[in-house]
Amino acid sequence: MSQKITPLVEAAIFAALAMVLSLIPDFAEWFTPSFGAIPLVLFSLRRGAKYGVLAGLIWGLLHFPLGKVYYLSLSQVGIEYILAFSCMGLAGVMTGSLQKSLKASKKAVALTFALLGATLATLARYIWHYIAGVIFWGSYAPKGVSAEWYSFTVNGTAGILTLGFVIIVITILLNTQPKFFQPHTK
Repeated sequence: MSQKITPLVEAAIFAALAMVLSLIPDFAEWFTPSFGAIPLVLFSLRRGAKYGVLAGLIWGLLHFPLGKVYYLSLSQVGIEYILAFSCMGLAGVMTGSLQKSLKASKKAVALTFALLGATLATLARYIWHYIAGVIFWGSYAPKGVSAEWYSFTVNGTAGILTLGFVIIVITILLNTQPKFFQPHTK
């Protein structure tokens, strides 16, 4: 396969895997981690932000044909399914530094770059969800709870849990299969 086609095929595969993991039933309503974030962050760290953002966009768009969109308004859908999911690709801004560290056999430094990328991506995504939570979902807050606090607790908890699972998988994969983050290039 061509060097230009391979990352595109991988983007589609990782987006589909993210969607499959998104179908895991919620175990705590809104406080459930986003398991689909795991393959998206891994792919972004492997291929960079450009392909990572594309995979995130595909993941967000896959929610539509599968009927997994919670629709309140067009702007809410744009924020939560286009912007937020695309942000998962931002982990890829650390790809170059991660790969250089691995090439120099500096696994601890590589892990630091990978975790920084994962944190950036997860934080960016959940900032968008927080904004949407305040603007669009605030009316669902329990009586006496501000929209800001409601969105912060719901989205903050989901974001922290998501990042926790992503960190665990990155740490395991980087220590056992570092070549995953170094795709062969000619």
